Amino acid sequence: MEYSREELIKAVSEQMPAQRWQHTVGVMGSSIKLAERYGADVQQAELAAILHDVAKYWPVKRMEAVIKDNNLSKDLLFYDKPLWHAEVGAYVAEHDYGVTDTEVLDAIRYHTSGRIGMTLLDKVVCLADYIEPGRDYPGVDRIRSLAEISLEQGLIAGIDSTINLLISRGQIIYPLTVFARNDLIKQMEANL
Repeated sequence: MEYSREELIKAVSEQMPAQRWQHTVGVMGSSIKLAERYGADVQQAELAAILHDVAKYWPVKRMEAVIKDNNLSKDLLFYDKPLWHAEVGAYVAEHDYGVTDTEVLDAIRYHTSGRIGMTLLDKVVCLADYIEPGRDYPGVDRIRSLAEISLEQGLIAGIDSTINLLISRGQIIYPLTVFARNDLIKQMEANL
């Protein structure tokens, strides 16, 4: 079954607290702006943004079961639980909401970690999640400024802020995030 935009918004907003839905609305707006600025498909960007946090407030056991029962990236289970909702969200978008666009599903899947070879849509949604208007953390204004210049520069700064936070907390860093950062730097160097 394919859901209309309005049906998706209703279904997703009901699965999270109102404050988190406001974050999603902010990511939708930021994704659209970044898509328009950098030439990504606006409808894909908005769809991925609507669904990016669909599983964010699911119980950990439920997310773990989806990962295990559906042969998803089991390596995630060895890393911080906040990463899990992206992989589970992509699964839910496809299997519960009928999203078949693999670019949209990947943008949902990699919005927390990034990946090597991020597509334009991946970059838009991931960066929108960092800079949406409701975000307020040290360095966010710098990341927003860099997003005006370059998706890659904005993302590198965003990933750096995440890595620095994890280091300050003594937490482990998901390797794919480091790989994504390195790949973004290589992309920028190749374009010089």
